[in-house]
Amino acid sequence: MQFEEREFLPVILGADITAYSLARSFHEEYHIRSLVLSMSKGGYIANSDIIENRVFPGLEKKEVLIERLLEVGKEFEGKKKLIVLGCGDWYVRALIESKEILKPYYIVPYIDEDLLNRIVLKDKFYEIFEELGLPYPKTYVYECGKENDLKFDFDYPVIAKPANSAMYHYAKFPGKRKVFSFDNEQDLRAMLKNLEASSYNYKFLIQDKIPGDDTYMRVLTCYCDQNSKVRFAALGRTLLEDHTPTAIGNPVAIINEVNPEIVAAATKFLEHIGYVGFANFDIKYDRRDGIYKFFEINVRLGRSNFYVTGSGFNTVKWIVDDYIYHNLPEYTVADNINLYTVVPKGVIMKYVSDPELKAQAKALFKAGKVSYPLLYKADKNLKHWFYGEAALYNQYRKFHKYF
Repeated sequence: MQFEEREFLPVILGADITAYSLARSFHEEYHIRSLVLSMSKGGYIANSDIIENRVFPGLEKKEVLIERLLEVGKEFEGKKKLIVLGCGDWYVRALIESKEILKPYYIVPYIDEDLLNRIVLKDKFYEIFEELGLPYPKTYVYECGKENDLKFDFDYPVIAKPANSAMYHYAKFPGKRKVFSFDNEQDLRAMLKNLEASSYNYKFLIQDKIPGDDTYMRVLTCYCDQNSKVRFAALGRTLLEDHTPTAIGNPVAIINEVNPEIVAAATKFLEHIGYVGFANFDIKYDRRDGIYKFFEINVRLGRSNFYVTGSGFNTVKWIVDDYIYHNLPEYTVADNINLYTVVPKGVIMKYVSDPELKAQAKALFKAGKVSYPLLYKADKNLKHWFYGEAALYNQYRKFHKYF
């Protein structure tokens, strides 16, 4: 495989499908190999020709992560401009908190710590939305360690989820899930009792459960330049989400679409708070009032970010054009229709309930307008291809068990 020499080098933290998607995006656009730092040689990034993977045990410790990053920074000092990207909330927080230490060696294309702490707490995120008159689900804030009457102005069923995902990551209690759904107060209180006995001591959000299956979900990716102006937006409609308990809610099949109303709401929020870099929103259409309601923001490219690149709008180009070439294109809304999927066609045909969306997906398969992030023709390593195919078809088993 031929690679080109560029003045910059991506340094990607993680070993999941996000890491591979980013490395693939950099190779598609610039024909370069990315440097991936990980705690283990995970299957997504193992044996890939477009990745140099360096395994460092202990990267889950901030001091170890920063020490390794500084070692890499000094290795390439004066040779390459390093762009560091995190493939998980913890990595991104560590990068943001260490910006000043890393700046001599790295471009760190993320918001600052003060803003991060305001918006990653979902209760604070909703407060800003309330201030701006933007739509979000009706929400009751449960405060751990305090008396809570659990009286709210909406009915069961309800959704329950942590306001502080980073803190929740370390909590251990029976029946823990990423997101809960409850049909009655008794079951809700039982979960909250277990939660109270864990290490989690922030707020938990109880929300009106918006009706509708996976196809009512939308995912929006926006890029804000260094002056906090939204320069790019790409919206996708979810066909299917992951239903395994530890990954529930992650989109596994997305079709791109255009909706100026959703983009305008996100733009108002992002420019109001002075955002920079990529933002990823989870949104759901509420058929009861016809309004798209925002659930949360991720301050990085999401796990399914390749739905953007696969439709012809390479995500990493916005970072490179902004920070390396200082030549961003005009404001752009992604408008190519493409199917992003990490599940086989058979899973989509079986589990997508909407006949129109199923027919649209079938037509996109027929037209060849489909992107599988792990199956990249330029990455010819047979071991990687075997893993990519196995991961794809393993979805039959997962959906049969959990859907």
